Amino acid sequence: MKYSIFLSLLFTLALTKSFAQPKMVDKVVAQVGENIILYSELEGQKQAMKQGGASPEDVNECAILEQMLYNFLLVNQAELDSIQISNEQVDAEMENRLRVYENQMKNVKDEKGNPITLESFYGKTKSQIKEEFRATIKKRMQGQEVERGITADLDVSPLEVETFFNSIPKDSLPYINSQLSFQQIAVFPRITKADKEIAFKTISDLRKQVVSGKVTFCTAAALHSEDPGSAKNCGRYEATRGMMAKPFEATAYSLKVGQISEVFETEYGFHFMQLLDRKGDDYVVAHILIAPKFSLDSLDAASKRMDKCYDQLKQNKITWEDAVKIYSNDANTKENKGYITNPMTGEIKWSVEEVNQVDPMMFQLTDGLELNQITAPTLYFDYNERKEAIRIVRVAERTKPHVGNLKDDYNLFRMMALEDKKQKAIVKWTKSKISTAYIRIDDAYKDCPFENQWIPKAP
Repeated sequence: MKYSIFLSLLFTLALTKSFAQPKMVDKVVAQVGENIILYSELEGQKQAMKQGGASPEDVNECAILEQMLYNFLLVNQAELDSIQISNEQVDAEMENRLRVYENQMKNVKDEKGNPITLESFYGKTKSQIKEEFRATIKKRMQGQEVERGITADLDVSPLEVETFFNSIPKDSLPYINSQLSFQQIAVFPRITKADKEIAFKTISDLRKQVVSGKVTFCTAAALHSEDPGSAKNCGRYEATRGMMAKPFEATAYSLKVGQISEVFETEYGFHFMQLLDRKGDDYVVAHILIAPKFSLDSLDAASKRMDKCYDQLKQNKITWEDAVKIYSNDANTKENKGYITNPMTGEIKWSVEEVNQVDPMMFQLTDGLELNQITAPTLYFDYNERKEAIRIVRVAERTKPHVGNLKDDYNLFRMMALEDKKQKAIVKWTKSKISTAYIRIDDAYKDCPFENQWIPKAP
C-alpha cells in the first residue's frame, strides 16, 4: 500500500463512528499496544469514504484496516517516546478540523430536508463535541510528530532525481498541460486619515440606527456590511478563541449576551458587533464591517504613478526588477520580483484552470501577450488584501503541453522522487516496529492481503 504522510483516519473515525450499522454488535477487530480498533470505526470509515465520493475499489476494507493499524503504530511509538503536545496545539488543530467537517456538511440534509449540523448530528454542543474528541486529536498529533521524524531529514540529490525519472516507464510519464507564470507591479491607493474618518462616521451612524431600533441588526448587515462572508447571514459569525483578529476577539469576549459593542477597528476596517451566545471559548456574534474607501485624489495619484511606471517600462528606461522595487507597494509580491504565487500549490506556476478559478481577469488580460510583454495599468480587486489596486502584469513563462521531462519539469520530478523516498522510509520503519509492538487482529481479518506482515506466520 502507499501510505499517505499520516492519512489521519483517527479523527475521521471519531467523527464518523455513528455511521456504523446500528444493529451490528460492536467488537474489537484489531489492537496495537493499548489502542484498539472497533468494528464500528472500520464501518464508519467505509461509510465516510463512500459519502465522500470514493470509488468502490478505494473502499477496500483490508486496506482501510491496514492504514488504521499503521496510524496506531505511530501513536504507540509516540506513547513510548513520551511525545508531548500542548493543549494550545490540540485546540488549534481541533478548530481546523471542525471547520473542515462543518464545510463538508453545509449541504447535507436529513430525510425531512432539514440541514444537518455537527451539533444536531451528535445531539451535543460544540464544546461537548470538542471535549469528546480532544484525546483523539492529541493522539493524532503525537502520531504526526513520529511520522515527521521518520521523514524530516530526507532529501534527494540531482542524481537521485535523475535515477527516479529514468525508472518511470516512458509510457507512464505524466502529461503536463500548459502552465504559466505571472509577475505584477501593484499599487494600492493610499487610505488617508480623512478616508478613515468618513468610514468611521458611516458605521457610527449605522450603529445608532441599530441601537435605537430604527433598523434591525440583520437588515443593517444585509444592506450595508462589507464583509461578504457574513452579510447575507445577518452578519452572523461562529468562532472560538484564536480564530479572529485580536481586536475582534477582544470585543467579543468583553460583551454580555445581547449587548452591542462600540465601533472598533481591525486591519479590515471599522466594525461593531452584538454578542449572540458564548460558551467557554466559543462565541456567536453578529457584526457589521465598513471599510475605508480611498478618495478619487488617492486613486488619481496611484494612477499617475502607474502610468509613469508603464511609460518607463515601454521605453526600456527601467528594468522590470527595478520597477517592482521602485513602484510596487504590494507586500505579497514586491520582494519576489513581482511573481504571483499560486495559492493552490504554493508555486509560481499556474495551470489555465487554476488561473480562471483564482483570478479570471488575469487570463483575459494576458492570453494574447508574448513572454515579457506587459499589460497597460488596470484596476483590479486583490482578494488577499480585500481591496482594490492598480496593476501592470506580464507573462514571465508560458509552457506548451508536453510529456514530462527533466529539463522543463525538474521540480515536479524532484518532489515525486522525494515523496517516493519518504514512502520507502515509512515502509522500512513500519516493518521494523511491527516486530516490537503488541499487535492483535481478529480472525475475520487475518486473511486480508496486507502489504505488511502484521502477525507473524506460524512456524
